[in-house]
Amino acid sequence: MTTDAPRTRQQRIADTLAMLRSPACDAWVASASSDDDGAAQPYLVPLSLVWWRERVVLALPASSRTARNVAASLSTRLALGHTRDVVLVDAVVEQTVPVADAQADLGERYAAQADWDPRTDPDGYVYLVLRPVRIQAWREVDEMRGRNLMRDGEWVESGPEL
Repeated sequence: MTTDAPRTRQQRIADTLAMLRSPACDAWVASASSDDDGAAQPYLVPLSLVWWRERVVLALPASSRTARNVAASLSTRLALGHTRDVVLVDAVVEQTVPVADAQADLGERYAAQADWDPRTDPDGYVYLVLRPVRIQAWREVDEMRGRNLMRDGEWVESGPEL
């Protein structure tokens, strides 16, 4: 347990953006599908993440289980950091872009931040451009209050500490 005082909302937003913009940022990406009997089949995989134009971008094979699951549900949950400094992002798919067809600035930004370039092997890779709808961040139990930093796609700058 840390002895630091809980961060202000503004500091948490700044820390969250710093984490999202950090080089070689990785996230756990959660998705799910249904088996033949309709039972949920959760799936979790680590992927490189890039923050581009207030969006989360992932690059992965279009045929991957994660890409198929996210395309079917049009949503995902991402977890960054560790349990004593976590950021959770609930996001919806804004667009799926084949790597070979992506805007130059998207490809360049992805390669620069992710520290690898899917354009060198574009066959079957896509960028998932995800729009965050909710972002939460906390370090310890004393930061659980005020953990919602984004709600309905808008940063929560003030208001009740919920």
